[in-house]
Amino acid sequence: MNKAKETPAARKERLRQEELKRNPAGSIHGGGLHDLIGDLGWKGTGILIIVIIVGIIIYLGFFN
Repeated sequence: MNKAKETPAARKERLRQEELKRNPAGSIHGGGLHDLIGDLGWKGTGILIIVIIVGIIIYLGFFN
């Protein structure tokens, strides 16, 4: 895609990928939520949220 015509989201992703290629361990924090969500997609994100909610419910059921 022409760099002049790319969307802001595509530009952000391209810059992020270039940074990872130059410096794979560049982030002091080791990645973040945006990396996790970006890799999972919307279905994986929904499943992750459901698993977290079910885990909280089970935890509260046993330890309350």
